[in-house]
Amino acid sequence: MALAACGDDDSGSGSATQAQSGTGAASGAVAEIQAMLPAAVKDKGTLTVAADATYPPNEFIGKDGKTVEGMDADLAKALAGIVGLKARVQNATFDSIIPGLAANKYDLGMSSFTDTKEREKTVDFVTYFTAGTSFYVKAQAGPTVNTLADLCGKTVAVEKGTTQQTDAEAQSKKCSGAAVKVLTFPDQNGANLALSSGRAQVGMADSPVADYQVKQSNGQFKLVGRPYGTAPYGIAIPKGTGMAPVVQAGMNELIKNGTYMKILTKWGVQSGAVKSAQVNAAVS
Repeated sequence: MALAACGDDDSGSGSATQAQSGTGAASGAVAEIQAMLPAAVKDKGTLTVAADATYPPNEFIGKDGKTVEGMDADLAKALAGIVGLKARVQNATFDSIIPGLAANKYDLGMSSFTDTKEREKTVDFVTYFTAGTSFYVKAQAGPTVNTLADLCGKTVAVEKGTTQQTDAEAQSKKCSGAAVKVLTFPDQNGANLALSSGRAQVGMADSPVADYQVKQSNGQFKLVGRPYGTAPYGIAIPKGTGMAPVVQAGMNELIKNGTYMKILTKWGVQSGAVKSAQVNAAVS
């Protein structure tokens, strides 16, 4: 997450949710891509995909209190279908996903991960979206924040392990006067609550997520400044599994056949669409 849910039920945290009946089924399989699938994954019949479901519209817990929904969940199911498998989208805290991939607990991580060179040391990425970071504050009497430099002397709420945490902490070291007080939370829900309760003055999240939060806040939040740091999202993949070229081919097939754009449009995030999926395409 270069990363929420006002009012979304987070009770499913840590639980696994199965793809809805008929979604991601093998009927849409593409033979040549299916043939690329490593035997160890093919034999399982299921792709286990980790997502931090507190980051709508990209990933969040649905109204049933257990099913992971959103852009990433839909893309995971469609991607699994391309290789003749079903997707099991499992809710996990954001900062636990990459370690879980490294330990082969999950096959993929699809959770608004910004592809960075630092993260590429641990996992491979297949890029599939672009997003920047946006600031949001209380609509009434919220501070003016246009750039990272404006965070100095303010209290900022972020999700643990995100690029927003990295950026806010890096900015704090640059402040000539009062530093940035960075409050970190296990999920984005906690960061939003800190802002709404007055514990924090500024929230930071990926641009599509911040925009969604503001729209869902019933006038409680507003966006300020302009998005910065546009960078690619990547599907995180354990190194050495042979899955990176499969995922790349599968995502490019979804782009080619129109499924990709239909999913992005469904969630109102089509402005972040890419023309092709790339392997390890971090810009910083």
